[in-house]
Amino acid sequence: MPIIVNLDSMLEKRNMKSNELAERIGITTANLSILKTGKAKAVRFSTLEAICRELECQPGDILEFEDET
Repeated sequence: MPIIVNLDSMLEKRNMKSNELAERIGITTANLSILKTGKAKAVRFSTLEAICRELECQPGDILEFEDET
């Protein structure tokens, strides 16, 4: 998939664990794990907004497009 999720690196930069972020934004750790591994088919803007708010980042800091051609 050409969308790369860099959530692990942002969590590390903010010294935050996945379960802490999941709790703060109101989703399960399982759903956050699906997003982190790039297995999610979609992400709600409200979830993306909450992640960016908690990690004090921009969507482009955690989502990256990589052309497969």
